[in-house]
Order: sequence, then structure tokens, then C-alpha cells
Amino acid sequence: MNVAIEPLLALVIGILILLIPRFLNYFVAVYLIVVGILGLTHHTFT
Repeated sequence: MNVAIEPLLALVIGILILLIPRFLNYFVAVYLIVVGILGLTHHTFT
């Protein structure tokens, strides 16, 4: 079962930013790190 993690992660982060706007920088940083790691591992193993 192939689940797209990036859109789900973007949705969760968007909701959290609406609820806690002062943590915007942290959410964006974590999102970019996760997407980067997923991108690197996806290209490495396929």
C-alpha cells in the first residue's frame, strides 16, 4: 500500500500553524527536513 506522506504531512503542519502560529518556523524546518530525507531515501532505494 503506497501512501503519499508529503500531502498528509503538509495538511497536518498547515493545521498546526493555524492553531499555533508562533511555531511556524519550527514546522517549516521539520517539514523541509522530512521531505528532504524522504526524497533522498526514495531515490536511493529505487
